[in-house]
Amino acid sequence: MADPVLRPALKSDLPLLLALEARCFDQDRISRRSFQRFVEHSQDLLLVAEQDGQLPGYILVLFRRNTRLARVYSIAVAPDARGLGLGQVLMLAAEDGARDKGAVFMRLEVRADNVAAQNLYQRLGYRQFGVFHDYYEDHQDALRYQKRIHSYHPLTGTKAVPYYRQTTDFTCGPASLMMAVSALDPDYRPEIDEELQLWREATTIFMTRGHGGCGPHGLALAAKRRGFEVALMLNQQGALFVSSVRTADKKQILERVHEQFLAQMTELGISPRYGSFSLDELEQGLRLGRLPLVLISTYHLDGRKAPHWVLVCAMDKEFVYIHDPDIDDDAGESPVDKQYLPIERSRFDRLARYGQNGLRTLVWVYKNG
Repeated sequence: MADPVLRPALKSDLPLLLALEARCFDQDRISRRSFQRFVEHSQDLLLVAEQDGQLPGYILVLFRRNTRLARVYSIAVAPDARGLGLGQVLMLAAEDGARDKGAVFMRLEVRADNVAAQNLYQRLGYRQFGVFHDYYEDHQDALRYQKRIHSYHPLTGTKAVPYYRQTTDFTCGPASLMMAVSALDPDYRPEIDEELQLWREATTIFMTRGHGGCGPHGLALAAKRRGFEVALMLNQQGALFVSSVRTADKKQILERVHEQFLAQMTELGISPRYGSFSLDELEQGLRLGRLPLVLISTYHLDGRKAPHWVLVCAMDKEFVYIHDPDIDDDAGESPVDKQYLPIERSRFDRLARYGQNGLRTLVWVYKNG
């Protein structure tokens, strides 16, 4: 028996596709009209496995317009072909096809009682991030899985950047700085005491709620004190985040802390540059071996409108790659999900602003020589 050959589905495959669908599913079947539309619609991807004139399997991937998201809509393997690895072959081929179409993430739904399929997806690196209740015709729940299928491949000479996860809700700035230091100093070992010390040095005291986050002035000072060169860029003068607190007393404290930061920067010879930075400037700095801590708004990520520090590690023609120190355990995230996370250049340009006044700031960290 010959090995299955994977290829795009043809209109002549429709009878065999319908027969396979009937063998594999008692409900939620794809109709002939739908199969025909998927075959003819170049936007989507319908692959079949052909073997000795038969079709023992297929996989259907849909693509959401104007996004980098692909979705496995359906996958089927004939009962007599199961256990031979065909499901994995179909999934890997679908990922390759989705990457060719520019997808960054692949999503899928699987029945909560289909343990075998769940095991396959988990082996391939998919992680559960949600549940659709009462999803199927028989009212069974669907588990939602996702995998990042696009990876950054560093060019020769590109600096590798170790990853460090923030250990509190308010230390994204210190964690990002520690990742930059780890890349610049091979002997540096990040640990929680240093993370908390950096926060104590760089905190703005107050933020929208909870513990105060770190501002660009404080992070620049902390890096300079540890022997690194820094360059601070921001498009606003005066105390930052003042509009995020309500009482006059808190506003005055933020302004006083800001004045302290400015005085300390003068002592250490740090002169902030006022103005907005561009993606071209980011790319140029990375080529020089500098690493930028960039403040983003999480609104376009999770809808929370919170200020959040990330470390930009690399860029290419399509993406800005970041290390995001914040991992959501409840969503099933792991460090792998937040390393070299690709964000489209135009989208990152929108992310790199915070607040009603559009604060845009970064801190370059680097070594001379």
